[in-house]
Amino acid sequence: MLIAMSLRDLDLSGEQRTSVDKIRSDLVAKMEPARSAGKELANTLADGVASGSVNRSKAEAAINKLVAQMQTVHDASLAALDQLHAALTAPQRAALVDGVQAHWEKWKEAHGRDEQQDKQHRAGYLLALVRDLSLSQDQAEKIKAKFHDEMKATPQDHQHKEVQDHLQAFATAFKSEKFSAKSLSKAKAANVHMARWGATRRERFLEAAVPVLTADQRTKLAAEIRDDANRAEP
Repeated sequence: MLIAMSLRDLDLSGEQRTSVDKIRSDLVAKMEPARSAGKELANTLADGVASGSVNRSKAEAAINKLVAQMQTVHDASLAALDQLHAALTAPQRAALVDGVQAHWEKWKEAHGRDEQQDKQHRAGYLLALVRDLSLSQDQAEKIKAKFHDEMKATPQDHQHKEVQDHLQAFATAFKSEKFSAKSLSKAKAANVHMARWGATRRERFLEAAVPVLTADQRTKLAAEIRDDANRAEP
């Protein structure tokens, strides 16, 4: 996912662009089963939001389907990643590595630390709700408190060691003259971590938020969740 997103930003010649666009299309196609599972999860969450109660058991079943699909993404993409390495120059490979790291930082920011005990909404889901649903201060504080209690009971590690280890290995390997995607042994663990961590966090946040929202806010949020899922191509 991070690689496919980063390819858009590379400075390529016309000939390279044709080749890289084909590789990117191949990578996106390999991710389609995972994207479909992500849409199923989004629809499950949207149904819960619209009804006024997110069903955790249904959401967790959908999360498990997503994780199962993410386990297959790296193995399915081996040939495309090797082709990508061969298509790029050394400076371009370094630029891609930088782009992947930048998108990873954006991913972490988007998932935020909404369970922290402060009154600032610097990033994450709560900031998006404040912005998109015009939450009142009272609503925002209630959601933050409920989410804090939820995550205190089932805390998440924000160190993301699985992903950090994989990105470090990817950076070293992809910048080298010789590269084999098969050597990236930590890729599957990183994909699984991102999928489960992000999806579980979103589900828990919505559990906390939905009872605080008005009917109109729930309707708008449910529509936004479905719309985001339908346009969620890297």
